[in-house]
Amino acid sequence: MRFILTRDAAEFAARTERLLAAHIECNVLATVLINVLDGAGSDGAFAYGVGDGDEVRFAALRTPPHPLLASPLDADAGAFVELWLEADPEVDRVTSVPSTARAIATAWAERTGGAARRTMAEAMHVLEVVDDPPRPASGELRTADAADRPLLVEWMRDFATEAGVAGSAQAAAMVDARMRRDGLLVWDDGQPVSMVGVTPEVAGVVRIGPVYTPPALRRRGYAGSAVAAASRRALVQGAHQCMLYTDLDNPTSNKIYAEVGYRRVGDWEEIALDRASE
Repeated sequence: MRFILTRDAAEFAARTERLLAAHIECNVLATVLINVLDGAGSDGAFAYGVGDGDEVRFAALRTPPHPLLASPLDADAGAFVELWLEADPEVDRVTSVPSTARAIATAWAERTGGAARRTMAEAMHVLEVVDDPPRPASGELRTADAADRPLLVEWMRDFATEAGVAGSAQAAAMVDARMRRDGLLVWDDGQPVSMVGVTPEVAGVVRIGPVYTPPALRRRGYAGSAVAAASRRALVQGAHQCMLYTDLDNPTSNKIYAEVGYRRVGDWEEIALDRASE
């Protein structure tokens, strides 16, 4: 496979469109790219891998401070990592399906003398039909509006901190980008009590997340009811599937989403790339 590096998001989008639409494992990459093309993360780096017949078989991007995000890679990761380090030597995390994340991390460690360690293990889940929550919560789902913005920025920051993911400092920009596309919903029970993100549809798939309920309002069924309603809304609007990711160390969220119809179809990992001491 021959790897090509670019800073041109439009070129990357044009070359990788078919690949990103064909594989559910590429959904996150595809929706991040949509945001980049919409004006967010303009300092990103992009790469794609070309096989026989000029067919694009691999895609990767990074928009700092977020991790390197890669599609499944069916070739030696060494050549990709060498090329990537030319453009982005400060890369500090990689996220993908486990085999790809580990292969890239191993190649990075071999070339830099650093060490790799897994920081997150997630499961991918999909749904085609929504089941009603066994304990429906009071309230209803609605699209977030301008009056909700300060609270949602706070919740987005809290979500990033609690989940241990990048984005706390960018919470306001993330909320604004999602709200421009009606991509943030709230469960309202006299007041907003839970937040649910929804991504633009890619190849018939809408991804649900992040999902956040403040600690004081948990264990009341808000998250399960909100996810069920958001998923049903996406299917009614034309999506064929919904998907979401869960932290495998959080059995509560895995149980809640299974109860409304999500089934596990794969795994995902994030691996930290720790530099060697000077």
